[in-house]
Amino acid sequence: MKTDFLLEKRLRQLDADLHRRFTNSVFALQNVLSGYKTLFPDFTDHTELHSLSVIDFCNGLLGAEQIDRMNADEIYTLLMGCYLHDAGMGITRKDYEVFGEELGLSRYVESHPQTKRTDIVREFHHEFSGCFIRKYAALFDFPSPEHLFAVVQVSRGHRRTELFDEKEYPAALRVQSGNTVCLPFLAALIRLADEIDVTAARNPVFLYDVDSMQASLDVWHLQLHRATRDLLITPERLTMIVDTENDELYWTLCEIRNKMQMTLDYCREVMKLRTPYCITQMQVDIMRSGSGKAG
Repeated sequence: MKTDFLLEKRLRQLDADLHRRFTNSVFALQNVLSGYKTLFPDFTDHTELHSLSVIDFCNGLLGAEQIDRMNADEIYTLLMGCYLHDAGMGITRKDYEVFGEELGLSRYVESHPQTKRTDIVREFHHEFSGCFIRKYAALFDFPSPEHLFAVVQVSRGHRRTELFDEKEYPAALRVQSGNTVCLPFLAALIRLADEIDVTAARNPVFLYDVDSMQASLDVWHLQLHRATRDLLITPERLTMIVDTENDELYWTLCEIRNKMQMTLDYCREVMKLRTPYCITQMQVDIMRSGSGKAG
């Protein structure tokens, strides 16, 4: 099933103003998202290319029928969350210090004296993303405070936050249009879509001069991404297509597959118990390219 740009096209059909706000925000975000390279020059891609992949995975996980059930405010919130969920990866040192105080991270820093700033940003980047969105909300022309809250929450929700928390993630947040936005649905969807974006397309080799980086690259991490050739979505399952003859590498990829399965199970449960939507995919498989056999 072809799902290219379904969410974007549907938003344009439903609400031209929200679609305009979204496209204007995307333009403003291009430089913001590239900021992560300052802190993580050798890390997997977190630019707008990753955001586009996450949106594409959301399209594939939902399918046309469920997208047609979504209202304009839900689609707008989802698309904005897809673009902003990793904004915390590229924060400045000043914002890092301010946001760290807001988040009460002083105790964590004191108890982890050897931890580098980059490690703390990676560990809490979802929370830094929330702080970033709130501080720079004027850049993104949110229609209302409710929309800002919704985007902050679904962006934070792409990792670790408890999506069963009814206060943090209300199932029917009412916005000024009269629509309601289902936050646990949107956060669970972004969490799963982000989790499965592990293919070779995010490999630093495509984005940087690898020869000049060999001394600092995490070679094992690089090999894992190189070996993951594709992620196929059908209504029933997700299938990692991997290409490696190295058994140790393959079993590490199987562990990544197991982590994906845990995320899928959690997000399916959130959807089932807290939302009128569903994730139909029930299983994550792994298949060596050319073998035709899933594991």
